Amino acid sequence: MSLKMKLIPLAIGGLISTAVLVLVLIFLLRAWWSTPLQVFGFGEPPEQPIAFPHTVHAQLNGINCAFCHRNVIQGDSASILPVEGCLLCHETIQGEVAEPEIAKVIDHFTNNRPIDWKKIHRLPDHVQFAHEPHVRFLTEVQGLSIEGACSTCHGNVKEMVEVEQTRSLKMGDCVDCHRDNQALTENSDITDCTTCHY
Repeated sequence: MSLKMKLIPLAIGGLISTAVLVLVLIFLLRAWWSTPLQVFGFGEPPEQPIAFPHTVHAQLNGINCAFCHRNVIQGDSASILPVEGCLLCHETIQGEVAEPEIAKVIDHFTNNRPIDWKKIHRLPDHVQFAHEPHVRFLTEVQGLSIEGACSTCHGNVKEMVEVEQTRSLKMGDCVDCHRDNQALTENSDITDCTTCHY
């Protein structure tokens, strides 16, 4: 058998190994790529269509998270207040700082267009997360305020001019949080994959 014939199986094996390694690398990069770079201290959060400084709304004016995110107490998603809700609050507010952004809100309202807020906190598509049971547990069992419950996953939003994702929100992060908050009971089996995954 010639040297050339001996090298062909080695070359095929090398190609297959390289292909498998590339596929594994792609899988790992996609898994970690879904975490926004600002979680690792790099990059900026996405630019929103209208500036909404939480430092002014939540911290300075004391607006509760659940006022703008109405569904957080009773549903799966947190939801965002419609344009009419923004105008309701700003009917009597005056000031040069707010005027350009309020003009954008009025334009959306006048043209019957919703504000296209950019999603900040991202989970993989195959993960389901219901806000209501988490908020209920953290407020009723742990005794936190709504803001305290929200900051468990979202960070101290009151002090953010631009909201950014501060936790990885990966599976290990969720499991650790359940353990740290003694959220594992007989009725909430975190080891049952269908609890969180479709």
